[in-house]
Amino acid sequence: MDPFSQQQDGGNLWSCLVSLLSRHPEWLSTKMRLFLPTVELSSSDDAPDVEQWVTQQLSKLHAQGRDTWQSLVHCVCMELEVPLELEVLLLSTSGCDRDEFPGQLGADEERQPGAPLHHGLKHPHQSCESLLSPKYYRKQQLAELARKYLELLRAFVHQHYDSKFSGPGQTLTTYQYYIPSILQWSRATAPLNTPERPIARDINPEDGSDVDIQELFNFRAHKGPQVTVLLGKAGMGKTTLARRLCRKWAAGQLDHFQALFLFEFCQLNLIKHSLTLPQLLFDLYLSPKSGSDAVFQYLEENADRVLLIFDGLDEALHSCSDKETLGPDGSASVFTLFSNLCRGTLLPGCWVIATSRPGKLPTCLPKEAAVVHMWGFDGQRVQEYMSHFFSEQPSKEMVLEELHANGRLRGMCAVPALCRVTCLCLHHLLPRTPVGQSAALLPTVTQLYLQMVLALCPCEDLPAASLLGLGEVALAGLDSGKVVFCSEDIPPALVTFGATHSFLTSFYIRTSPRLQETGYAFAHLSLQEFFAALYLMASPVVDRDTLTRHVTLRSYWVLRTKGKVGLSDQLPTFLAGLASHTCRPFLSHLAKRNEAWVGARQAAVVQVLRKLATHKLTGPKVVELCHCVAETQEAELASLMAQNLPDHLPFHNFPLSFTDLAALMDILEHRADPLHLEFEGCLLEPHCPEALIGCGRVESLSFKSRKCGDAFAEALSRSLPTMGSLQRLGLVGSKVTARGISHLVQALPLCRHLEEVSLQDNQLKDQEVLDIVTVLPCLPRLCKLDLSRNSFSVSTLLQLVKVAVTCPNVTMLQARETELIFVLSPPMESDVELWRAPDLQENVSPKRETLDRRLTLRLQKCQLRDCDVQVLIELLREGPHLEEVDLSENHLEDEGCQLLAEAVPQLHITKKLDLSNNRLSTSGVASVLRAVDTCRSLAELHISLLHKAVVLMFAQEAGEQEGSWESAALLHSRSPLGASELPSSSRDIRLTHCGFQAKHIQKLCKILGGYRRPHHPVQLRHLDLSGNALGDNGVALLAQLLPGLGPLQSLNLSENGTSLATVLSLAQCMATLPWVFHVDISFENQHILLTGNKTGRGVLAAGPFPELRAGTQISGFGQRCITRSFCLKECPLNPPSLTRLFHSLEACPGPLEIRLSCKALSDKSLETLLPCLSRMPQPSLLQLSQKQPSPRSPWLLAGILPLSPRLRKLEIRSLNQATLHFGCKEEPQGLDCGFPGCSLGPVHVEQLCHLLGRCKALSHLDLDANLLGDQGLSALLELLRQTPLSGWLDLSHNGISQEGVLSLVENLPANPRVREALVNLGPEQLFQLRFSRQEATCGVTLRLSHCHLRTEHIPRLAAGLSHTPQPTELTLTEDSLDLTQLAVLLSRVKRPAGVLGLRLEEPWVGSASANVPDLLRVCAQASGHVTEMSTSETQLWLQLEFPREEEDPQGALRLGPPIDPGTPHHHLTTQLMETCGRLRQLSLSQVNLCREDITSSGLLLSLLPALSELQTFRLTSSCGSSEGLIHLVSGLSSCHHVEELDFSNCQFGEEGIWVLMAALEGKRRLKRLRLNENSIGDTGCCHLSQALRASGSLEELGLSHNQIGDIGAQHIAAALPELPELRKIDLSRNGISPVAGAQLAESLTLCQHLEALMLGYNALGDPTALQLAQGLPPHLRVLHLPCSHLGPEGALSLGRALDGHPHVEEINLAENNLAKGTPLFYKGLPQLRRISLVSCKIHDQTAKPLATSFMLCPALEEILLSWNLLGDAAAAELARVLPQMGQLKKVDLEKNQISARGAWLLLQGLAWVAGEPVIRLWNNPIPADMAEHLQSQEPRLNFAFFDKQP
Repeated sequence: MDPFSQQQDGGNLWSCLVSLLSRHPEWLSTKMRLFLPTVELSSSDDAPDVEQWVTQQLSKLHAQGRDTWQSLVHCVCMELEVPLELEVLLLSTSGCDRDEFPGQLGADEERQPGAPLHHGLKHPHQSCESLLSPKYYRKQQLAELARKYLELLRAFVHQHYDSKFSGPGQTLTTYQYYIPSILQWSRATAPLNTPERPIARDINPEDGSDVDIQELFNFRAHKGPQVTVLLGKAGMGKTTLARRLCRKWAAGQLDHFQALFLFEFCQLNLIKHSLTLPQLLFDLYLSPKSGSDAVFQYLEENADRVLLIFDGLDEALHSCSDKETLGPDGSASVFTLFSNLCRGTLLPGCWVIATSRPGKLPTCLPKEAAVVHMWGFDGQRVQEYMSHFFSEQPSKEMVLEELHANGRLRGMCAVPALCRVTCLCLHHLLPRTPVGQSAALLPTVTQLYLQMVLALCPCEDLPAASLLGLGEVALAGLDSGKVVFCSEDIPPALVTFGATHSFLTSFYIRTSPRLQETGYAFAHLSLQEFFAALYLMASPVVDRDTLTRHVTLRSYWVLRTKGKVGLSDQLPTFLAGLASHTCRPFLSHLAKRNEAWVGARQAAVVQVLRKLATHKLTGPKVVELCHCVAETQEAELASLMAQNLPDHLPFHNFPLSFTDLAALMDILEHRADPLHLEFEGCLLEPHCPEALIGCGRVESLSFKSRKCGDAFAEALSRSLPTMGSLQRLGLVGSKVTARGISHLVQALPLCRHLEEVSLQDNQLKDQEVLDIVTVLPCLPRLCKLDLSRNSFSVSTLLQLVKVAVTCPNVTMLQARETELIFVLSPPMESDVELWRAPDLQENVSPKRETLDRRLTLRLQKCQLRDCDVQVLIELLREGPHLEEVDLSENHLEDEGCQLLAEAVPQLHITKKLDLSNNRLSTSGVASVLRAVDTCRSLAELHISLLHKAVVLMFAQEAGEQEGSWESAALLHSRSPLGASELPSSSRDIRLTHCGFQAKHIQKLCKILGGYRRPHHPVQLRHLDLSGNALGDNGVALLAQLLPGLGPLQSLNLSENGTSLATVLSLAQCMATLPWVFHVDISFENQHILLTGNKTGRGVLAAGPFPELRAGTQISGFGQRCITRSFCLKECPLNPPSLTRLFHSLEACPGPLEIRLSCKALSDKSLETLLPCLSRMPQPSLLQLSQKQPSPRSPWLLAGILPLSPRLRKLEIRSLNQATLHFGCKEEPQGLDCGFPGCSLGPVHVEQLCHLLGRCKALSHLDLDANLLGDQGLSALLELLRQTPLSGWLDLSHNGISQEGVLSLVENLPANPRVREALVNLGPEQLFQLRFSRQEATCGVTLRLSHCHLRTEHIPRLAAGLSHTPQPTELTLTEDSLDLTQLAVLLSRVKRPAGVLGLRLEEPWVGSASANVPDLLRVCAQASGHVTEMSTSETQLWLQLEFPREEEDPQGALRLGPPIDPGTPHHHLTTQLMETCGRLRQLSLSQVNLCREDITSSGLLLSLLPALSELQTFRLTSSCGSSEGLIHLVSGLSSCHHVEELDFSNCQFGEEGIWVLMAALEGKRRLKRLRLNENSIGDTGCCHLSQALRASGSLEELGLSHNQIGDIGAQHIAAALPELPELRKIDLSRNGISPVAGAQLAESLTLCQHLEALMLGYNALGDPTALQLAQGLPPHLRVLHLPCSHLGPEGALSLGRALDGHPHVEEINLAENNLAKGTPLFYKGLPQLRRISLVSCKIHDQTAKPLATSFMLCPALEEILLSWNLLGDAAAAELARVLPQMGQLKKVDLEKNQISARGAWLLLQGLAWVAGEPVIRLWNNPIPADMAEHLQSQEPRLNFAFFDKQP
């Protein structure tokens, strides 16, 4: 037995002493010889175990007696470094008491003699004589004071926090059996030695021990503040755990800590004054009996052995600042002391534990503080708790049975506080309630608390006043943030009542050393909230507004925004629970009111929740509202909330417990449609997935959180098989390991509806990955499995490949570094069974599996080596067809690439094999090329060592290609292809940047020449050798060997270091190689490309529709004359080289285009070129581009005019580019000549005209952008009289001024062949003249714009017009001409005969048009007769007739009635009667005929009677009063020859319309009446119908935009039979219904001459269409029924009626719902030119018959199908019929669903069309780059928003 075995902790002390001396064996040997000189001692070196030797020596010393032992202890303490706590204990065992030391520490007294020293003991520096020094006494006294305080502290804690009372009869606040809650480290703060799992161990039922709380402390951490924050919602047991730590420490189980202090912030809030840290520890907790400074000094020196617990950090009323730093003696508030303790500025090294509800942690807490989350109970803990609670009760089994049967009750018990309340309620209910019904009385948390109140108040009469009194106190405390109440806060009667029934607890509060008072608090914070809710709901003092104001949801994420979360967490939940119908009797009794009063208050709460349920809420609010709605037990409210939840419900970055998720699931049970749940960054309780058990409304479930571990995965695996609708599962970014995966692997096969599983970023290893993929065949609907960002090796990857190959439903395996994805397609059930049974696999036919699926294998950047290739080949050889194999960015090198190339014929790859970036060398290229020589399916091989690319593209097998070929052949059904044009096996070889030289050519051609061998399965199509080093010799050698390679379609030799010699050798290839049609050479860029002729048929013959890539050229279809081309750019050419080049090209068969571009061509070179060109057999085009042209070049090139009779066009632009176009033969066509930008001036005019005069015919002369000026213009006009020009002469941008314009007008009589002149002297600088072949009398048109004519110019202009004998039309646009100048012009023009039309466009015309007298005054000055006059917003039109000289002017004038001299404007009217007497058309716009300005109406009243020949009168966009209209009508009454009246867009009103109707009287010749946009209404229609009955000759009636309605339509319908000559009627936008529409349709059948019918934008419906179909007019040409609410029945009936109609030209049925039926034409419409079916919901299914109908309309020009649902199938049908529609000009397919494939099909169809139809494809799902590429190939495809067509 050791010397300390009889003392407390003696065994530990003895062990510590042995351990200390084991480190100093030599020192102990010396002391042994000192104390025992006569005893023979053994050496420590001889002992096998040092500690055993030390134990033996100490036993010998202890046997010598107390004096010897005491001397040894003193020597140990003084000579060795001994920890203070060990020194204190050693000295206490040596017999030194406090009485043996001086009374005062540090007193300067004489050293008192101690125990007699042993012989040989030395003084302090070498002996123990110094043991009795003052330092020794002070140290001994300090240790003794600390020891006694620590013993006192342990006794104090044991007394306050240890209680053995337990059992079912305890009150709410008594201690009972402890079950630990689930604790979980936050992953960001977990110590390194903490296991990655929740802190939970198996519960020992014998001693009730909880988890190992030592795991909360990391004793290996570095020195500094050791802060742990324990977070948990209310009721999770934070305070219980804090007190549990106190009990364990008092019992000696936390042996690391010598001191422990527990503070509660609810009490610290009462401290208002400043404190020092000693005052906090001693005055407010426990004071030492003496020596407080010494005790505090000891605590400071041993701070790492001190634990301070602060409970309820969230209840702190003041924030804990991190800015104020205190010293050891500093004084501050309690909260500042807490902040300094956490930051280590006070008591550095101490341990701090703070508990809090979840919220933003105060800034005073260090960032490295550990965070632990408390989650309450799981099912095992609930059962364990209840078992111990009812351990001595006969009802134990009954309780457990109730718990097992009631899932909601189990969910509530997950909160420890609720579990205790549940036990109390069950204990109270079970004796009185039948079995199985007790738990039914506890459906909600609120009713659980109600039952608790009833259980704690056993009296028959419920003390309502006391309960409401407690509620008032509770509510006041919540509002003020108070949970501890003083005696003055609560009346004594309530204190007695609360304490008696365990609602309140009492305790002592010490706010200062001498002040101690009694404090009160509710037994739990949730109980305080419950009483507050009771008061709000049942107190008559509280109004409804106050009540509903407390029904709120928190509007913040508690983890991110607020540190202080408030005290009313559950108050809204309790209010919602009290709103349940079940609580109404209790509340009625409590409030002493009837149930109607209570019901009204409950309804107010429910109404607030109902409003909240319809709002868009954040995640925390949704959870809180779920709790509230569940508490109400209102199924309707739950259903309302469930239906208003979004389909995708995200929860981000806030904690969620089991009860939260359970509340959400309860709500989702009331939802009809499934939804998506997403949890990202949320702190989740480990067993919360168990709340999902049985949930059938979740379609997608996703968890993304580092806080989810194996326990979470285990709980999730129990829920997944029960979720019947689950299709997508995600568990991403968690800490799941092998243990969690094992549970998931067992659960996933039971989830038969899963379609997608994502387990990304879960730190899975090889075996876990392999375990997961075993579930693939067990999930019949699985489409995707994502295992990315996990860890797997190459060997595992190969095993995964085997799984992908053998599993019948895997279609793609994609792996790249850490990316790993399986893509699957649901297989047939029989295939699944075969795969499951290994013994049946060998019976499966490989052909069958090949036909069933295609496997894509992408293993990129996976560190595969050549040694892995053979394994991979063996796996793939017997597998299914491989759509794509991508092995790029591995380490295969030459050997691996060669092995794969050799195995290609056995691998069944249908699209692509990618071996890029695998370290292939130049020698390896030849090996790969040789290996794939005989592979029939290889379509393209691309190898580029520079870009590290090795790609093999494969073609489909013949059987698979058949379907695509048939679809392509539909485009050309009228021109079936021959057998030779059918798809053949061809190959493209691209060996770019591979380092090939001339020495490699023969070897390379030998390999490539194999394609010419007989019976070789493949034909070489494209060969690309660009980017190599062939040089001139290599290219020349290749040119000699090219015939052995067969007919290629292209050869690319770019970037091979060639010179001009290569150009000449390749030019000869055009004659020697029949397949070479185009040679394109760019000398500087080293671009050399030889291509064959690729017609449209060849495109189809090459295979199915390709993916259009950049650079793909698609030429037109059906070209009969194949033209070859030779293009040479940036090449220096001299006369000898030109001679050799053209000599080589002379032998080229067929038409030839030559394009030459160089820096400069000398005059001698041009002189050499022209004779060479004349010797060419069939030149088609010559284009010369040069950067430094010679000034003589235009005249030299013009010298070819007499040499080449086939020249059709010569254009020399800016001297830099000359283009010569030739015809196939000599044809009598005019020559187009152009010299734009050639700096030609007046001095060149004579020479130019001399050259042009040598032409037989000149159709166009372009002299744009030269320097001719006015002088050049005059000279040119004079010399062109002898030139055979019969087209346009363009003199734009030649500096011609106003003088030139006037000179042109004056010279018109001398140039009778000028037919038209277009002049614009503005920014456009346009000057164009059109000549005719010979003189004609058709007239001259002059358009002068921006000429800025001044007053002096007007006489010259008038003189020129006067001498022009032909009819002339003059248009003056913005020429600065005002009314005065216009009057001068009209008066000066005096032509002998003919007609002059004058159109004036000036800004002032719009304002002057309202001033009719001014315009008429100008007309009165005209020298001729005004026959037409029209005004619009900015335009004035006048037509004048000049009688011939032999005519008598007075004889032609027909005067009207005599005019009273007193009439206003008497003189003007007289003049107008002379000049306008023959006026046949008068059109006025924006005229004001109001009463305030009756000048215009009066003038018209005087003038109109004189216009006896007036046939057309238009008054549009005008206004007028009744008086003005009366004048107008009075004047019109005398115009009996009027055939057209137009009053559109006038605001005359119903009264004005009635006045206008009088104008129709006597108009027997009236043919056209337009009253559009006049707001006529039904009343106006009544007057109109009466007037129409007398207009039997009417041919056109316009009444659109008048809202005449049904009544007005009926009036019109009644008048229609009286209009037998009617040819056009417009009733659009008039609000006509189907009833009136049918009546109109019936009347229209009587109009046999009707040609245009427009009834759009009326709700006519099918009845009107059916009535129209019964009797369409026989001469109908135009039918407009857009937006007429037509359906399939009406559209089909109209289609049948229109089918075969001989005259219909236009049909508009836009904006009708024709999805189920469009009008179809089986007989055809021979005259149909335009059809509009815009926005009719037409889809692909109806496109085919519709397109067939278009084929039967040969005159169709426009097809409008925009804004429909047409896809690629419809595009294919349209492409099929395009070649048969010769007149088509526009197809509008905007805003449909046509992809790039459909656009490509349309392009193919357009290739067969000779005309210029434009297909608009804006806003279809076609990528911008693809649209640009397609339009570059076919400009008639238009993808722009604006129509750029002219």
